[in-house]
Amino acid sequence: MTDPQTYNSPHALQFLIGGKWADPHGTDTLDVINPSTGQPCARIAMGNAQDVDDAVRAAHAAFPRFSATTREDRLALLERVLAGFRKREKEIAEVLTMEMGAPASLSLSGQTASGAAHLEKMIEVLRTFQFREMRGSTLLVREPIGVVALITPWNWPINQIACKVAPALAAGCTMVLKPSEVAPLNAVIFAEILQEAGAPPGVFNLVHGDGPLVGTALSTHPLVDMVSITGSTRAGIAVAKAAADSVKRVHQELGGKSANIILPDADLEPAVRNGVDSCMLNTGQSCDAPTRMLVDKERYSQAVEVAKQAAEAQRVGNPGDEQTTLGPLVSQTQFDRVQAMIEMAMAEGARLVTGGPGRPADLSQGYFTRPTVFADVTPGMRIAREEVFGPVLVMMRYDTEEEAIRIANDSDYGLAAYVQGTDQKRILDVAAQLRAGNVHLNYPAWDTAAPFGGFKQSGNGREYGEFGLAEFLEFKAVMGAQP
Repeated sequence: MTDPQTYNSPHALQFLIGGKWADPHGTDTLDVINPSTGQPCARIAMGNAQDVDDAVRAAHAAFPRFSATTREDRLALLERVLAGFRKREKEIAEVLTMEMGAPASLSLSGQTASGAAHLEKMIEVLRTFQFREMRGSTLLVREPIGVVALITPWNWPINQIACKVAPALAAGCTMVLKPSEVAPLNAVIFAEILQEAGAPPGVFNLVHGDGPLVGTALSTHPLVDMVSITGSTRAGIAVAKAAADSVKRVHQELGGKSANIILPDADLEPAVRNGVDSCMLNTGQSCDAPTRMLVDKERYSQAVEVAKQAAEAQRVGNPGDEQTTLGPLVSQTQFDRVQAMIEMAMAEGARLVTGGPGRPADLSQGYFTRPTVFADVTPGMRIAREEVFGPVLVMMRYDTEEEAIRIANDSDYGLAAYVQGTDQKRILDVAAQLRAGNVHLNYPAWDTAAPFGGFKQSGNGREYGEFGLAEFLEFKAVMGAQP
């Protein structure tokens, strides 16, 4: 990119269908907004039902041949995709900073690196994955499910594209990707990488659009065998309802309101500081962020002071600045929602420790918000129950370990939970009682081999590694086969 404020690829106004960049059937377009300025940085074409039908039929036509390819064929394709991805990592990172406001350091070392990590892990998994096994006289075969629709979000866009596309390719599925229309430009680059890597025509297709039109068209299309969506719980429910009539498999990775239990034996200051930093990462726009901090009553006041200092140490500003740790929220809609949640928390009686409504004083444009901490939050407050998706931490005190576990589980969500402490047996005992798909003990490193997904309204199914690959496969039992 020669100008980091704009993105002018001609492919942004086209769709990749059947191996070729095609003009849309309709004329609708959408400005992509740079959240640091509130001004357009690109324009994309918006698809309609006819575009979706073309893409799905291209995927359907490509499925018989691609599903019959060998493990070696698919490994070679994934390796070429990874090589192409590596060549364009810096460009992808720049685009992510421009279109969704991720700070430059996070865009490259977090957002973009996660995409490469998923491709690497899937190559590793595919080399040894068992697609066939004998059980007695029955041959169990894992076969690709068919044509899959992939609906991805704006908050970790290339991460979610890679962690869906890679296992779909490894399984032998063909696909149509609908990225978020809020941050779609990284998907254009990814599609170019797939094309340049020699993905057979129709194996990977890209159509831009919104959920109500393109998302619904994909979810209801009779030739789509599976929908994998990452998004809000509201969007996941809409997809599931739309897909129900055709009995598709629906994989959902949805919202969260993750608790972070700091046990009485935890080293308090680093536990709180790391918790604040984890909550604020990506401007709080992560579904598994530890947004509810639970601290024992004896150390609660001290923890609140540490959290205040940690939040005020966040550097809010231009995401292109390497020193920035907190960029803007992604859109005006998201900014308005976060502001409304902050105002609501104050009206409910939560104690504002730092931050609060409005932009930071030195920023007059863009969707920047203040890193905010609320104390004395009670479980019944909306700020304790609803996903804010912004840099807002709520702090709650507990009397006993049992009460902390009860508060943590008192949520409609169950994507992630966090436990901090020094006694390994104790933190494992607490983890065993938490109703969450991922439990993080003492802020461990990210693991692309660990299954990612949630309980309750956080969705169903799992992503990453062998677990993600399994989601795109069907079991076939061939009975009476000879061992």
